Amino acid sequence: MSLPGRIAVTGAAGRLGSALVAAIAGRDGTTPIPWTRAEWDLDRSADAAGRIGADRPGLLIHAAAWTDVDGCAREPELAMARNAGATGELAAACAAAGIGLVVVSTNEVFDGERTDGRGYAEDDPVAPRNAYGASKLAGERAATARAGGHGLWIVRTAWVYGPPAAAFPEKIVAAADRLPAGEPLPVVADEHGSPTRAGDLAAAILALVERSPGGTFHLTNAGATSRLGWAAAVLAARRPERSVRPIGRHDFRRASDPPAWGVLDTGRAAALGVRMRPWEEALAEHLRG
Repeated sequence: MSLPGRIAVTGAAGRLGSALVAAIAGRDGTTPIPWTRAEWDLDRSADAAGRIGADRPGLLIHAAAWTDVDGCAREPELAMARNAGATGELAAACAAAGIGLVVVSTNEVFDGERTDGRGYAEDDPVAPRNAYGASKLAGERAATARAGGHGLWIVRTAWVYGPPAAAFPEKIVAAADRLPAGEPLPVVADEHGSPTRAGDLAAAILALVERSPGGTFHLTNAGATSRLGWAAAVLAARRPERSVRPIGRHDFRRASDPPAWGVLDTGRAAALGVRMRPWEEALAEHLRG
């Protein structure tokens, strides 16, 4: 399908939301309708129908989410309300208005116990191991149950970084800078995924909507690495005098339990011609600023 002229984006001030707004604005014939928290809030999700009626978008991309994984672990009921209940409200409002909906989800709907080195495909069994993943999976299901026949795209992704706020690369540099000279930075070595630049993901989402009538898809930058490998690449570019030291996931104390293997198979999108560049290339561009 062709992109509609007006596309609303929830979470428009966030990492992916701001990248989507920029990508939509950069295309001829499309205008972004940014929904920041002031326009639509996860905690006031019933406002969706009125917002759609006022702004009249032809498509809504739901990039807003409560992505504080540890916060979700501490308050799972709030996570469900924000990541599942709000998504269902949006889906119902889009169905009533006769417009399509893109729901951005996560690799954390999988348990991460795969050991064969393959990425998770869209149809692999889901079994989230933490409250964040459970709430996002519930959001996928709420959207599926309440969406109309006007197009529903569920896009799972992983390890998204980019402006406006500090993300993993910036946090790694800051953590290294706090250490005494010569002391290596401890980083988790047994958690794997695909670092994904927000700008690349935004462009891929738009291309996917153009090339498919809907469905569930996985989109990440190509390739995979560990948190340790990602951090090492960041420091090699920004702080080459610094080194990293491997630690285990359970040595890094946190409220949540992330999947050890969070790599996604992106072959379904690639079959439609939607391919994202290697994570190393995207990261290098990001670090050049």
